[in-house]
Amino acid sequence: MAGFVVRWLRCFLVVGLSCFLLAGCNVNSSAGKTLRVATEPAFPPFEFQGKGGELQGFSYDLMNAIATAANFKVNFQSIPFDGIIPAVQAKTVDAAISSITITAERAKTVSFSRPYFKAGLAIAIRADNQDITGFDSLKNKKLAVQIGTTGAAKAKSVPGVQIRSFDSAPLALQELANGNVDAVINDAPVTLYAINTGNLKGIKVVQQLLTEEFYGIATAKNSPSLTLINDGLDRVLRNGTYSQIYQKWFKTAPPSSLPTKSPFENQTGAGVSGIFTSIGVILQSLPTLLQGALVTLQLTILSVVLGLIGGSLIGIVRLSRISPVRWLARAYVDFFRGTPLLVQIFMIYFGLPAIAQQLGFTFNFDRLAAAVVALSLNSAAYIAEVIRAGIQSIEPGQAEAAQSLGLSSVQTMRFVIFPQAFRRMIPPLGNEFISLLKDTSLVAVIGFEELFRKGQLIVANNYRAFEIYAAVALVYLCLTLLSSQAFSKLETWMNPVKRKL
Repeated sequence: MAGFVVRWLRCFLVVGLSCFLLAGCNVNSSAGKTLRVATEPAFPPFEFQGKGGELQGFSYDLMNAIATAANFKVNFQSIPFDGIIPAVQAKTVDAAISSITITAERAKTVSFSRPYFKAGLAIAIRADNQDITGFDSLKNKKLAVQIGTTGAAKAKSVPGVQIRSFDSAPLALQELANGNVDAVINDAPVTLYAINTGNLKGIKVVQQLLTEEFYGIATAKNSPSLTLINDGLDRVLRNGTYSQIYQKWFKTAPPSSLPTKSPFENQTGAGVSGIFTSIGVILQSLPTLLQGALVTLQLTILSVVLGLIGGSLIGIVRLSRISPVRWLARAYVDFFRGTPLLVQIFMIYFGLPAIAQQLGFTFNFDRLAAAVVALSLNSAAYIAEVIRAGIQSIEPGQAEAAQSLGLSSVQTMRFVIFPQAFRRMIPPLGNEFISLLKDTSLVAVIGFEELFRKGQLIVANNYRAFEIYAAVALVYLCLTLLSSQAFSKLETWMNPVKRKL
């Protein structure tokens, strides 16, 4: 009997210990789990980079607090705002916290946590503007917005409006500060923060919120991370941590209550897309993309022609016997070849007007002019090296022979050296044309609606990133193939031997 009792107790202890261990495993199932969370650090005070490059802002503090409360870790990944929803859809990230407004359209493609911030849109104007007093007075005005935001959607409802879309809110506000637009429609907390910190001068906000919106944390549909995030957010809201974070960044108490669930929690999409749906999306977007392709071609041709003129002069100067002139041309080439084209575009479009204002006078750059200037200056540096190499490839004896016949240096270059050198320059000049054609996509950062920007605007509306960008790539491919064939024909026509054949 005693042996039976001992065996029974032993079994009881083993089963009890096993249950305890299993329970412990279930309780800590999220321990050590790391969520990849997308943000765009260009939206202060919610998301931005500090002076040392560290990520700061309300969103980062809140997400870290949620992770601590729900017992998981966070790996923040910086993604442009218009690419965040597609990244969540594709599950390249587990979640996104980037001041994303919960809307019915977005809720069709991703799932949102319970709202964590109450916000609204506001109109920002220059301090000396007396014409704009509210939303109705924006009719026929020029507006700047951040691409893919509710502010961009709201701007479309204004009659006769001209919209310029930028990749981030600071760029849209800088466009207003430079005097290129009449107003900006943007999230009120972000605009007020930029004004109150003194980072933007000469800007004010029309004291009227256009909308009442809520921010939510986005996850993929049916993602297990959503329950984990909501659990952590609930705890943070209850234990006072949320209030502390809110006070830290906004110097005021948070709203008394927030909704307990997403207002579009049961929103469903159009269903699983198939190959025919994708083809339909591409075909529907093609007319708009082809309009952008025409703008891309115009921009490329203008920039190449001006770059060819400037590059030819600089290339010839590079061969000058006057040292200061030669070194000046060398400095130009080194600067524009040694710095990114994207930086040059920013310097010309945003930097020059800002410097002009600091010097006390107004100077505005038209977007087309700024794009052509930046691309032409950059292209001229590369073309200059092509010209220099082409001229130096001609045997020196030909110049000597021409001069012995009584031709001047200019005549020798015009009638003997350059015609031969130009035939040798055609292949590298063709490569430069094709490279520049693709580089025109960079002017999208200043709101210029060429081919790539047209694609971005379509994706911002339908969130079909793969289909649209595949169509954009296809159009670029067609343009480059046609350009390549055109230069091949020109090379054959310029070669007397091949032309006779």
